[in-house]
Amino acid sequence: MPTTEQYKIKIQKNQRADLLNLWAKILANKTPGWPSGKAFEFLILRAFELEGATIRWPYSVAMFGQNVEQIDGAIHFDDLGISVLTEFKDYNKNLNIEPIAKLRNQLLRRPSNAVGSVFSTEGFTEPALILSQFSAPQTILLWEQNHIEFCLQKGCFKDGLLKKYRHAIEEGFPNFDVTI
Repeated sequence: MPTTEQYKIKIQKNQRADLLNLWAKILANKTPGWPSGKAFEFLILRAFELEGATIRWPYSVAMFGQNVEQIDGAIHFDDLGISVLTEFKDYNKNLNIEPIAKLRNQLLRRPSNAVGSVFSTEGFTEPALILSQFSAPQTILLWEQNHIEFCLQKGCFKDGLLKKYRHAIEEGFPNFDVTI
């Protein structure tokens, strides 16, 4: 099985048009050469990288020689002063609260200004959308299929992140629709 570094090298050969093509394959569940969910993780991280983000590709956190966390990635925009821990779920159904709760627990060990983002190839259940509003003081932004597709097509993940973040601050809702 390839390493994170090998997947990173593979995805970094992709430009915006290539990512749109890969996105279509992910939605069709036809991503040969990628294990389940990996293409989605690396596609989103690469899209942010193309927009100037510094990326920490998927990694594990060890404590006393034991892996205690698996982080899907981190996105840093120094010019915005925003750092984001990510969680990716490539499922053919809406996500429940569990991935949001997992990310919330990971954020509890980070500085309070860290933001989380859960990316779903589908969307989220109504209970997950409601309960995600109560993840405070951790900010966890939710990205659904139409948000992802819009940002891929327009090359605006950075702007989308900023809009979602501002909306979460101003209105208290983590699932701002960046397509409007």
